[in-house]
Amino acid sequence: MSRTLSLIAVIALLGGACTSTGNVERNAAGGAAAGAIAGAVIGNNTGSGDAGSGAAVGAAAGGVIGAVRGYSLDQRQAECRNSPRSETFRDSTGRPYYFVLGTDRTCWSATQTPRGL
Repeated sequence: MSRTLSLIAVIALLGGACTSTGNVERNAAGGAAAGAIAGAVIGNNTGSGDAGSGAAVGAAAGGVIGAVRGYSLDQRQAECRNSPRSETFRDSTGRPYYFVLGTDRTCWSATQTPRGL
């Protein structure tokens, strides 16, 4: 049983590390990997002791949650790129940032996620 659990964990981690695309795909893969590991552990320790079924359910749930999170990040990055912005300020380390006008959101660059959400 321990060997099956280890194999499922390794496959899930490798699958999550193989993407280099956008936030939706990256977060879906990472969520599926984390969900598979958590599901395998929970499935192994409860009910019928079937780690494989738990991993499948966990991977599906984690993938959906990760995809939703990735979509949210994509929307926030689009907001940084497309919204009217304030003047540019510098933090204590010299990195430039600006505010999205009409909100309390902060963007560090056109590709980073706004803060204050």
